[in-house]
Formats: sequence, structure tokens, C-alpha cells
Amino acid sequence: MRLLIGMNGATGVIYGIRLLQVLSGMKDIETHLVISPAGEKTIELETQFKAQEVKALADFCYPFDDIGARLASGSFRRDGMIIAPCSMKTLSALAHAYADNLLTRAADVTLKERGKLVLLVRETPLHLGHLRNMVSVTEMGGIVMPPLPAFYHMPKTIQDVVDHTVGKALDLFNIEHDLFRRWPGTGNSA
Repeated sequence: MRLLIGMNGATGVIYGIRLLQVLSGMKDIETHLVISPAGEKTIELETQFKAQEVKALADFCYPFDDIGARLASGSFRRDGMIIAPCSMKTLSALAHAYADNLLTRAADVTLKERGKLVLLVRETPLHLGHLRNMVSVTEMGGIVMPPLPAFYHMPKTIQDVVDHTVGKALDLFNIEHDLFRRWPGTGNSA
């Protein structure tokens, strides 16, 4: 499987980092990473990682402004793309097919080729423009997946919360993992 990973300057870069950590341990998954300059800065503001360390987790990494990179073409086969985190700026660009950098171009190509695009959209509260952009991307075939915590698995750490969200994103690609305990049901059904 070949997955594209995008990271931008929205808060929550830990989701993209953890996603890359998990995928880097899977032999049958090839990762292609694009990080925006704001994403690189946010990595160093929010985590103990350096941008270069995060880039090293991917199989391939591309400059943000390299609009001629192979990811910019529909002839580059991909199984999908996850943007984690996804800023409102990136969401807006995708909702309006405005691909002015490699991250948005790769995502736009994923949509036009009818591939799976998952956006871990980060913002709260939301105004009507945000909501309309989410609807627009969803109508184009994208999956808007805000990283909202679940509590049925009884998280004890921030890592537990992050792992649940990353696991749910991996579920959308049918990638096996053991990042969280799945809901067992209440025991009342047959």
C-alpha cells in the first residue's frame, strides 16, 4: 500500500507524527510525506521532535513548494492520503480546488483520481464557512475526520487519546493495528 501523508501548521501535529511512527513499522506500507513550513514550526513548538526527525519516519519526503514532484500527478499511483493535522486553510483550498503547493495539489489529485482522502481537521469552534468547506470536500469524496477523543476505551494518557484517533484513521484504510481496545458491546445483544 502507498499512502501520502500531509502535515500542516494546525495544532495537533502529534497525530501526523504518531501516524508516521505506526506506519514506519509496517513493511507493506510505503509513506510519502509533505510538511508545510508552518507544520515544521509547529512540530518544534508542540513536541520534542525536530522536523528532520519526523521526515526521517517517512519512506519519501518532498519539499512543500515542489509542485512538479511525482505526487502532483495522477499518474503516480496511491492508495490514499491522510492530512494530519489539517488546517482550515488547507480545507478551504481543497474545497475550492486551489492547489498552490504540493500538499494541496497531492490532496486535490487524490480526490480527482477518486482516491481516499482523510482530513484530521483541527479547529473549534466552527463557523458556517468551515462547515460549508467540510460539506464541499465531503461531496467531492473526502472524509472529514476531526480528531475527537473517545472514552469507551478508558484512555489514561494523551498517548491513548492520540492512538485512538490514529487507529480510527487507519481503520478507514483497512490497516490492521492494535492502537486501542475496540468497543466490546454491552453484553446485552445476541
